[in-house]
Amino acid sequence: MRGPTCPRWCRRFWSKDSRLPARDADLADLALLGEAALEAGEIATRYFRADPRVWDKGDGQGPVTEADLAVNTHLHDRLRTARPDYGWLSEESDPLGDLSRLEQETTFVVDPIDGTRAFIDGQPGFAHALAVLRAGEPVAAVVHLPALSLTYAAARGAGATLNGDAIAATTRAEAEGATILCARPALDPVHWPGGLPPVKRQFRPSLAWRLALVGEGRFDSMLTIRDAWDWDIAGAALIATEAGATVTDRHGRALSFNRADARNAGVVAAGPALHGILIAGLGGGLGGAVGQHRQEGQGNGA
Repeated sequence: MRGPTCPRWCRRFWSKDSRLPARDADLADLALLGEAALEAGEIATRYFRADPRVWDKGDGQGPVTEADLAVNTHLHDRLRTARPDYGWLSEESDPLGDLSRLEQETTFVVDPIDGTRAFIDGQPGFAHALAVLRAGEPVAAVVHLPALSLTYAAARGAGATLNGDAIAATTRAEAEGATILCARPALDPVHWPGGLPPVKRQFRPSLAWRLALVGEGRFDSMLTIRDAWDWDIAGAALIATEAGATVTDRHGRALSFNRADARNAGVVAAGPALHGILIAGLGGGLGGAVGQHRQEGQGNGA
C-alpha cells in the first residue's frame, strides 16, 4: 500500500508494526476512505459558491443540497463497489429506515457534507466525514475539508494525522482559559449543575471538524449537549481519540455506534484531565434519555 493508492497522508500509518491481518484490513480501509474523500471534495467543489439547489428535508432535519446528494451517490457507489459486504449508514440514505447495516460486522458511516448550512452560505468550514466500523467500533476514519485543503485521518491503534503529519490533543489540566468549541447555548448555566467552567468559547460549523480540531490540539475541548448522529461523529471521534483526547457522551459514557437509532447523548472531547473537569461540571449527566434533546446539526442549539 505504499504505491500510488496510498497518498502521503496515509503512508505514515504503514510500518513494520502493521503486519497483523486486522491492522492491514484497517489500513486498507483507511486508504480507500481517503481516496473516496478526496473524490468527494472534487464533486462538492463544483457546487460550492455556485448556487446549488437546496431543499428542506422537513421534520426539523434541516436543508440538503444537490451537492450532498451527488457526493452521497458517489461515495455509496465507490465504497460499496470496493467492499460489497460492508453495511452502509449515511445521513442521506434513509439512515433510520434501512437497518440491514445492523446485520453486518463491518459498516461504512458517512456524512456526505457535514456543515451543509455553511456550504450553502459559501463558508469553507464544511467537511466530508467517513468512517469504517467493525463490531460497532471505529477502526478507520477520514475527515476532509476540501475548501481548506485539510485532511484528518486515523486508524485504530495507529495514531492520527493532519495532511500526513502526526497530531496530538492538548494536555491542559485546568479549565480556566481553556478553549472550547461549542454552540453558545451549551454554556447556559442550566446545563452545568456542577458549575460552569471558565472556558473561552469558539465555534466551527462542522461537528466532525470540531472533534478533529481537538485532536489537532488547535482547541482544548469541544462539547455538544444535543444528541449527535453517528455520521457526524464516528470518524472524528476516532481521530480525536487516536490523538490522545478522551471522547464520551455528555454523561461521561463511552460512545456507541451503529445502533438502530444511530445517535449518542451529546459529545464531550478533551485531554483526560480537562475532560474530567467538564464532565464534573455537567454533573456527570444532564438527566433524561437519549432523544429528549434536539439532534446536533438541526438548528443552532446547544
